[in-house]
Amino acid sequence: MSDDLKKGLEGVIVAESELSVIDGDAGKLVYRGYTIEDLAKGASYEEVLYLLWHGHLPNRDELSEFKQAMVAARDVDDDVISTVRQLAEADENPMAALRTAVSMLSAFDPAPEDAEPTDETVNLETGRRITAKIPTIIAAFTRIRDGKEPVEPRNDLDHAANFLYMLNGEEPDDVLADVFDQALVLHADHGLNASTFSAITTASTLSDVHSAVTSAIGTLKGPLHGGANQDVMEMLKEVDDAESDPLDWVKNALDEGRRVSGFGHRVYNVKDPRAKILGERSKELGEAAGTLKWYEMSTTIEDYLMEEKGLAPNVDFYSASTYYQMGIPIDIYTPIFAMSRVGGWVAHVFEYIEDNRLIRPRARYVGKSPDETEFVPLDER
Repeated sequence: MSDDLKKGLEGVIVAESELSVIDGDAGKLVYRGYTIEDLAKGASYEEVLYLLWHGHLPNRDELSEFKQAMVAARDVDDDVISTVRQLAEADENPMAALRTAVSMLSAFDPAPEDAEPTDETVNLETGRRITAKIPTIIAAFTRIRDGKEPVEPRNDLDHAANFLYMLNGEEPDDVLADVFDQALVLHADHGLNASTFSAITTASTLSDVHSAVTSAIGTLKGPLHGGANQDVMEMLKEVDDAESDPLDWVKNALDEGRRVSGFGHRVYNVKDPRAKILGERSKELGEAAGTLKWYEMSTTIEDYLMEEKGLAPNVDFYSASTYYQMGIPIDIYTPIFAMSRVGGWVAHVFEYIEDNRLIRPRARYVGKSPDETEFVPLDER
């Protein structure tokens, strides 16, 4: 490999952004100048969406209007739900089902067909509709797959609480709604990761917002980008089912050459700040449930890997036990990631096409030259 080749575009600057910045050495994540700690503590997911899409935190009137618009867009066309039903009954992968359904949403979107692809107002409204409908799709798919009927969205619940209501058929208590809302805030954006880059690459061709989000979902479906929190929870359940001491388990796993999910990150060299916040919430949920089993198991594994291997946990490590204690099925953890990150995808699409340039990288050819080959007609081969 040549010294100037950046495999996977690692470290290559391809755009400028005002949306989020990561300091991997200090363990800092900032959205538009606000630390993730301040936003997680004081802002709702809807406020963070507004911040990412409009450039500032909303006042009460702006937030009220924005939330009303989000609520009005939650319903999903019956034909899309019918397709979701077919996918669920066919036991389709949840991320593949979400990808298909989001793509199908475009057929029923009220955006003008002759709208310019760079029309800010149209794109904002389209992005808002997609973001509002994704929770409805995920909840419907999950319930149908489990032999239940979808639950209609409620107009009196916030984005996070409404999803839990549609998923479980009952209104969540304030603690669960708050924890889930905070998790959505933490996952809303994270720089130019693989799925976000897919979204802006698609948008750079002047394609539509539905195509950009569909591209991002398809990228997130890959296990090298999404799915780590699902892997973490399956790992923790393996430890619990085997009735193993978590310290002994992690030592044996490393001796066997197994990778421990939820540790290490392409960007962070220290503990992911989002993991710190979700770790605290995981502990709170455990205390409320009367057992700290999952939290203590996680901290035992974390402490050992930090001390012995210098590996710090990422956001997936504690989102796993947090979601599990909320009763969320393990295989929809990645769709929930998409449910949150769509806010960042849409924001980056808006930002990039303001000063658009087609993303068209090149590859260095290392194959044979014409001097090394001789064309032979078909009948002579």
